[in-house]
Amino acid sequence: MGDAELTQELLRDPEFHADKSGFFGDLLPTRASQIEVGHAVRNFLRSRLPRYRFTVAEAVAELPPVDQWPLAGNRLVYRCLAESLLHPDTPALARRLMNRAVHEGVVFRAPRLWQRARAELLRARLISALTKQVTQRRKHPVDQPLDVLDAALTACPDEVADRTVAELHLTLVRAIVVPVSTSLAWSVLLACLHHTADSPWPWPVDHIVREALRHRPMPWMLGRTVSRPTTVAGTSFRPGDLVSVSPYLLHHDEHHWTDPEVFRPERWENPNERGPYIPFGAGPFTCPGASVAHRMIAEALTTLSHDAHLTVTGADTRALMVEGIVPRPFTLHRMSRPRTNHDTARR
Repeated sequence: MGDAELTQELLRDPEFHADKSGFFGDLLPTRASQIEVGHAVRNFLRSRLPRYRFTVAEAVAELPPVDQWPLAGNRLVYRCLAESLLHPDTPALARRLMNRAVHEGVVFRAPRLWQRARAELLRARLISALTKQVTQRRKHPVDQPLDVLDAALTACPDEVADRTVAELHLTLVRAIVVPVSTSLAWSVLLACLHHTADSPWPWPVDHIVREALRHRPMPWMLGRTVSRPTTVAGTSFRPGDLVSVSPYLLHHDEHHWTDPEVFRPERWENPNERGPYIPFGAGPFTCPGASVAHRMIAEALTTLSHDAHLTVTGADTRALMVEGIVPRPFTLHRMSRPRTNHDTARR
């Protein structure tokens, strides 16, 4: 579906939200339980934002002056979230397997077939270790969640099997780490390509992030399942049919956006230059953690660019399709520069 008005109707109309969200698959028994888990994880991550901000500063300070992205961004975001995903008192095996899962094709989809096969073996070991954790934590519940696994457990119905909760946790890890790191990489790449002068970026970081999420939204398609016979835009659908919309196409609709093919963070200063914007979905199935994810991306980008001149080489803005729109590899050069009054004013 490409029409902007029909897209908004599809994403917001209660008729298309009678069933569970497809994001969770069959991991949770009801839509109510999906909402409970989503909100519990969102609230926990929001409470961890101060710690995330501190860890980003530490991690960026240790970055080499030249590094390969988006791989370096993936590592950066995961490092800053690792303690929130599995707290430090979690047994070493589970944490070690989670680290490997991030770097060996389980969390970030491996590009080659043989890598995916190896990643499946690692994934099985990780799920086994997480299942043991779920069993132990259910025997000894905590008053306040210490990590995402605890947050999910507080909201999961008791009848959900331990292994299913482990699968749910890994699904949540992917849903947290991948969009944040991917959108951070797009923000860095696009901002550097569109401002090459040896001076601070002329746009607020928030506008850079918003424009990157518009220009290269990670989700390619958002789907809704038809629950009963219905007609949309003159086309008949049967129960079970999937109707999809593309955030990318919607964000590049020339009827609703000024110069949609151009990366222009300054457009966010003028509401008249903006059209439908759904980087995290819309309506009842909007990602509950959208605002938290946006803040995480902005915090990391702010720290990366603070007192530094960023440039990229080997850049290509054509996206790779790997379960979403991800950047092709590029090299980021980060050089320290003296602070100026302009920098202080921008912050």
